[in-house]
Amino acid sequence: MNERDVIARLRRIATHEAARGLADDAALLGDLVLTHDSIAEGIHFLPTDPPDSVGWKLVAVNLSDLAAKGAAPVAALLSMTLAGDGKWDEAFLDGVEAACESYALALVGGDTIAVPKRAPRVLGMTAIGRAGERTPSRAGGRPGDVLWLAGFLGDSAAGLALLQADRKAVGPLVDVYRRPVPLLGAGRALAAFANAMMDVSDGLLLDCQRLCEASGCGAEIDLDALPLARPFIAERGQNRAARLFAATGGDDYALLAAIPDGIDPSVSLSLPDGIRVTRIGRLTEVEGLALADADGSIAAPEHLGHEHRGL
Repeated sequence: MNERDVIARLRRIATHEAARGLADDAALLGDLVLTHDSIAEGIHFLPTDPPDSVGWKLVAVNLSDLAAKGAAPVAALLSMTLAGDGKWDEAFLDGVEAACESYALALVGGDTIAVPKRAPRVLGMTAIGRAGERTPSRAGGRPGDVLWLAGFLGDSAAGLALLQADRKAVGPLVDVYRRPVPLLGAGRALAAFANAMMDVSDGLLLDCQRLCEASGCGAEIDLDALPLARPFIAERGQNRAARLFAATGGDDYALLAAIPDGIDPSVSLSLPDGIRVTRIGRLTEVEGLALADADGSIAAPEHLGHEHRGL
């Protein structure tokens, strides 16, 4: 089964209103936002990645889901596999501790399980946040809404590519891949006006498609408008191929928000210092993704992002 098949099957079980029809990355239970994310060795992190960075990343990716709902972190539960390497486990927990301290996240419980030596590690966390006045789902977008992106695209995928070519690679792109930063402040600011919002974890095009499917609309995306950071441009350039790489690479943890036309969050919202918010397109009545740049229309690539499939 692939991810879509599993979610479709689970909808027969997850009938509570808090589940939001499993059309979102988080559940809303009263004033609590709950999310669970797992990361697996060889898929979300490399066996050669420093274990403390793996611990940091596990916390950060869960907090990114809270950011996409405009929620403030409250507490978390940790699920940890033990593979007989005590030094790795200790360093991993150092990273978890550092991230929890950085974002005032209380670790309140969890579970551990032993696995055979050399078995791939699978690590999970359930994060709990306090909802704000509005908790935008993926499903609230409307044709005419403007698509805004908080953060940059492509840095993490470019950092992973560097490490796959040379496991000793270093630099800002590697740092972004290993230690993502959840945009919690930006999420709270955008949630006040967003009709729909989600984080970009599997690739902008794939995640935008998911937002469109949940909202019952399509999207036009201006590839030239995608925000690329200087280290990415220095490494991969900014031509069409580089921008498609950035739009499909995933692991960005930027925020994608559908906001009514006439509201410009780059000037009207109080956003944290250093957070860039970029207009990248709009939602449309015509279903599907329509891509274009200065040279004209672009056929959507076959690979829109990372979608989990059974082996």
